Amino acid sequence: MIHRNQKDLNFFQFEHLSACSGVWHGIFTRHRGHSQDSFRSLNVSFGVGDDKKAVIRNRHVIARCIGTKNLVFTRQVHGTQIVPIDAACISASDWSSDSQPTGDAMITNLQDTYLVLQVADCQPVLLVDPIRRVVANVHAGWRGSIANILGVTVNLMKTRYGCSTDDIFAGIGPSLGPCCAEFIHYKKEIPFRYWKYKNSADHFDFWAMSRDQLCESGLLPDHISSSNLCTRCRTDLFYSYRGEGITGRFAAVVGLTPEKK
Repeated sequence: MIHRNQKDLNFFQFEHLSACSGVWHGIFTRHRGHSQDSFRSLNVSFGVGDDKKAVIRNRHVIARCIGTKNLVFTRQVHGTQIVPIDAACISASDWSSDSQPTGDAMITNLQDTYLVLQVADCQPVLLVDPIRRVVANVHAGWRGSIANILGVTVNLMKTRYGCSTDDIFAGIGPSLGPCCAEFIHYKKEIPFRYWKYKNSADHFDFWAMSRDQLCESGLLPDHISSSNLCTRCRTDLFYSYRGEGITGRFAAVVGLTPEKK
């Protein structure tokens, strides 16, 4: 991944997604925000106990960095529900409220509309079709992964937006790596078909699982990139629920930039 600094904010970008014309994306670090104590400092989630005013200020910091007013959030519940973002969603969007639509993936073909995930160990998976000009942002926790939320999202990109899987690029963001993704109750939690991603220490490689699911959905292997950054190992950069318990959520963003007139 490429480290960027823009308007005094630090974020990372995937090289292959940066090469897609008309698309902006970024995985923001936890720094340069207004939250205090355990949430220090760029927490974008209302649902973790942080001061609401600080969260709103943090969301505005990210919006100013991108140069937009149109950030879109959902209430993430570790399911497989996908929210298509249309003009009605944008007009109803309110950063000062947590009354957002429920869903763990968003898709849009609207310009100047930026889909924001709130993460702290779960995988943010950014999907970009630069041909049809469609983007998606997928919150893939372990529950979403075993339910193949990635495959469900790619299928909706095809059926609703006319995307071809040959044209879709994917970036798997910082998240809990195989070094730290221990599941001691995996026999009850994770179906047998996914045990092939487990090592002898009961650690699961969800990065590899996501890559395989994307390929099974039709994406080309060389269109898929992973950050290979473990959030629990890198709490200097990112929030980690596994590593810290009470903590914030960092922002993973993707959107279509306005076409130049």
